[in-house]
Amino acid sequence: MTNTLSAISPIPIVLTIAGSDSGGGAGIQADIKAISATGSYACSAITAITSQNTLGVTAILPIAIEHIASQLDAIFSDFTVAAVKIGMLADSQIIHIVAEKLRHYQPNIIVIDPVMVATSGDALLADQAVNDLKQQLLPLATVITPNLPEAAVLTGCPIPKHDQQLDEIIAALQTLPSQAILLKGGHFIASANSHDWLICGSRVTCFSGRRIHTSNTHGTGCTLSAALASYLAQGLSLEQAVTRAKHYISQAILHADQLQVGKGHGPVHHFYALHSKMASITKNWNRLQKPVPIE
Repeated sequence: MTNTLSAISPIPIVLTIAGSDSGGGAGIQADIKAISATGSYACSAITAITSQNTLGVTAILPIAIEHIASQLDAIFSDFTVAAVKIGMLADSQIIHIVAEKLRHYQPNIIVIDPVMVATSGDALLADQAVNDLKQQLLPLATVITPNLPEAAVLTGCPIPKHDQQLDEIIAALQTLPSQAILLKGGHFIASANSHDWLICGSRVTCFSGRRIHTSNTHGTGCTLSAALASYLAQGLSLEQAVTRAKHYISQAILHADQLQVGKGHGPVHHFYALHSKMASITKNWNRLQKPVPIE
């Protein structure tokens, strides 16, 4: 007799390497939620502790290099990691140790969200750290997921305001040493819709969706890249994974206003599908509990 439990495929494991967001909307916390909500198992290595909420970031404490290394050794020595998602890396030292460990353990899938520019427009990485990121980590990446301000930092191009500048920045991104680039176009206000462009060598594929008007978009970049890593870990092709990840983040943004978290720019709704299902179950349960009149 076949053992049913032994026939179940193991859940894909996704490691997120990023900073902690005390407000729970971005960083490690958003990654864990997104990875879990999209069907994979999340583990983490924290690179920095931030004090932040929906109103902003008030402090950043980088984690000691030796402890980042020990976290990565602990994960890779025990878990079979299907994919790695990389977010906030605070400085050159952290970039170097993460690159060293990835070269040593050689995970098959690496998704890099190059967190370099704050929502305010302030730089989060020094110029040398940006160069180290490009030289040390981008060659290891399966796909990188910059938004337009981050793409501008990586290429030296201006943030595109019209189609010609967009074409120029895409051409510049094609020279970077990563296998693929998912350029996130949420900042491209010249378009009424929200476009993302998947760049694989000379091939550019546009993924379009309707622009959702809400102020609750905290953690969108972290969430999209984590979902992308999760779907890639499950064996989807890059284009399939991008399609699924874009649908997931679009729905998480669409349902974000339901959360009513914080006084500023609130987080997206990572568990919108679960909450919708639970609401339906509760409604049906309450309906069944109503007394049936006896005639």
